[in-house]
Amino acid sequence: MHTYIIGMIGSVLVLLAIGEMLRRRQLSEKYAVLWLVVGLLLLVFTIFPNTLTGIAGLIGVAIPTNLLFFVGLIFLTGVALHLSWELSRMEDETRKLAEDLAILRLEFEEQQKKDRTDS
Repeated sequence: MHTYIIGMIGSVLVLLAIGEMLRRRQLSEKYAVLWLVVGLLLLVFTIFPNTLTGIAGLIGVAIPTNLLFFVGLIFLTGVALHLSWELSRMEDETRKLAEDLAILRLEFEEQQKKDRTDS
């Protein structure tokens, strides 16, 4: 019974943390949906623990927690892959912006030199 209550409290805390991060704009909406689904699934599996057992039985997994860990591992691998892709895009964009800034600085300095010689 204590495990059930701890699981419920943990699931609710995860959902509250996601809501708070959204409220403070610390979590993008595109990621919030994903994490809200995860939080709701945790809550469902906590409220109805036999659901996980039933799904594991349908799939043929002997121990329901093994299914949970496997799905969690696949999910986290997907998240890491997506974040790596986002990071690569941001690095390319940052490099391009740095190059554009360097060109603008050079043009600005050349214009300043030209203005000084014209005066």
